[in-house]
Amino acid sequence: MELPEIIEAAGRYMDVAGVAIMVIGAVVSIPLALRGFQPRGQTPGAEPFSVYRSYRQLLGRSILLGLELLVAADIIRTVAVAPTYESVGVLAIIVLIRTFLSFSLELEITGRWPWQKEPDGSPAAARVG
Repeated sequence: MELPEIIEAAGRYMDVAGVAIMVIGAVVSIPLALRGFQPRGQTPGAEPFSVYRSYRQLLGRSILLGLELLVAADIIRTVAVAPTYESVGVLAIIVLIRTFLSFSLELEITGRWPWQKEPDGSPAAARVG
């Protein structure tokens, strides 16, 4: 097996892993949300999440992880196997779209942008400070 074939196969496996994580995450999130999953780092005294909101948070995290793997697969295939200006351009567009989706999901899940600090009183803030 030649190196380009190995790289192409690795990219395909990463694609499958990304999709599998999203599908498995969607299925596994259902019983967790029904059991009353509450995320760590929730503000003390805050109202517990509804089943719907818990499911959205769990599903969003699964989608984020799956998107990261799909971006990695695209990068592996595009950069490692004879990149052309067209393939790099397509990769750039795909990465921009998936990055926008990731930022949107992060905002939806946590209520803040990825570069914003966690609110005071959260467990992470207590560990740092």
